[in-house]
Amino acid sequence: MEQGRGVMTVGAVPTPGSTEAAAAPTDTAPPPPEPTAATTDQPTTPSPTPTPEPTATPTSPAEPVVTPTEEPSATPSPAPVPTETVVVEVPWTQEPAVTGSTIPLGAIITALLVLVVATTALVVLFRRNRGPRTGVVAPALLDDPAPPTAPVAMVRPAGSVGSVGDSAVAIPEAPDETVATIRFLMVLGQAMIDSSAPVVQVTRTLERVAAINGASDVEVIALPTALLVSVPGGTTTQTAASSAGFRQLRLHQVQDVLDVADAAESGRVGPLEGAEQIETAVSAPPLYDARVRILGYVGVSTGLAMILGGSLVDVLVAALLGVGIACLQVATVRLPAAYQALVVLSCAFAVSVAVFLLSRTGIGIGTLAPLVAPLVTFLPGALLTTAAIDLATRQMIAGSARLAAGVMQLVLLALGITGAAALVGVPATEIGSTASQLLGWAGPWIGVLVFGTGVVFHHCARRPALPWILLVLVVAYAGQVVGGLFFGGVFSAFIGALLMTPVAMLAATRPTGPPALVGFLPGFWLLVPGALGLVGVTSMLGDKAAALTTVVNAGTTMVAISLGVLAGIALGSAIARRAGVAIGRV
Repeated sequence: MEQGRGVMTVGAVPTPGSTEAAAAPTDTAPPPPEPTAATTDQPTTPSPTPTPEPTATPTSPAEPVVTPTEEPSATPSPAPVPTETVVVEVPWTQEPAVTGSTIPLGAIITALLVLVVATTALVVLFRRNRGPRTGVVAPALLDDPAPPTAPVAMVRPAGSVGSVGDSAVAIPEAPDETVATIRFLMVLGQAMIDSSAPVVQVTRTLERVAAINGASDVEVIALPTALLVSVPGGTTTQTAASSAGFRQLRLHQVQDVLDVADAAESGRVGPLEGAEQIETAVSAPPLYDARVRILGYVGVSTGLAMILGGSLVDVLVAALLGVGIACLQVATVRLPAAYQALVVLSCAFAVSVAVFLLSRTGIGIGTLAPLVAPLVTFLPGALLTTAAIDLATRQMIAGSARLAAGVMQLVLLALGITGAAALVGVPATEIGSTASQLLGWAGPWIGVLVFGTGVVFHHCARRPALPWILLVLVVAYAGQVVGGLFFGGVFSAFIGALLMTPVAMLAATRPTGPPALVGFLPGFWLLVPGALGLVGVTSMLGDKAAALTTVVNAGTTMVAISLGVLAGIALGSAIARRAGVAIGRV
């Protein structure tokens, strides 16, 4: 029992310690390593020890993490990313006009050849006749009047003009001469305004003529519809006022008026003789009969339709409608001016109805060329361009008045066209559409020649002026083509006006050449800002959003032409001074 109890006592001791501890002595000496191997209890103790060691382990990888961050930053740095950004920006940039130009190569080569041949011919022509001429007069649009006083004796009888200071003035004892001078100034100014001359040219021409006739302190106020001339004397002031701009002169009348003005500026014509010549010029009948003028208008319509890129059908329709418009003009030539607005409206309506009806038949007719070309006589191209010249030379009242008159003319045409479109059922937005041109790139060049010939015979220019007018028109169109190649459509009008102006000025110095203004006017009709304005205003009545660009282009074209004329006058004056020729009829 005691042994068993002792066994129980011995058995009670190992139980709290470990049963394996009793077994370990059974294995004797080798097991001491075994308890180390059987560190089942020790892993429980080291379990807190590994916790700090893994903490040291993430600390060491934290440094390598920085190194990979730099390596990926070097990977995206290659240039492909900026290249993609530049490609996105390209559509917002404007490419040169040459890259997007649709002008045919043949037209460009022809334009360059025309400019080279015209320049060579003018250089050869003026080198043959080099040398200064008498009566050199600077262009009235740019130069300030510098009235000479010596030639006064050529015009005045002895004892009728006295000298006060550096200027010649009329003596109060001869009031009849002052009255004659004022009357001549009034008649000449009215005729120049009726010739569509810019107001600054009218004013300075009258000041020169007054100075050459002993009234250098004259005051002139010229407007498109009124003229005021005042000449102060010793004790009294002579003033005259009159209406103007109520008639439209033909080209031969414009030439005669400017010839008289040129002679009066140089002292070769006195007031009495000059007034008689002006009255004879403005009352002269047309140079050609009605049939020739009608054929001339057909040529104008046909040529403009070819210039606008019309097809063969478009050209034929424009010619037939041109016959009707020309006959109506001849029949209503004596109609009072108050009814001219109805004539414009009726012609626009009749032509539009015919064109829109034909376009509904499906014969492949365009609407721009056959619609605009027969109405060319009503297009205010010269009026709007002269208005822009007046505004550019700070003649605000005259420029605004002419601009308003031109816009009113466009509105009348647009009302007729839109009314016809509503009646026939053709939308006004289709007015700018064109058919394919069958004559190719040579069609517009042939059209320029036909247009110029028609202008000469319809507007009654003298036949010796025909080659000079054709030269001015061809140079203007060539300049427009070259300008369109390098600068686009709107700025091309500036290049055309810049190049045609010196040619018109130099042609005016030849014995058979017309005055520069006679060469300018067909050029204005060719560059035809009125046609652009007509399409724009008519489209605005139908769709304002579609017409905004066209109206802006028309206004910019007018400004470009006026600035081109002013720059061309400066260029032509420099060329004339270098060549030693007189330019007195600008």
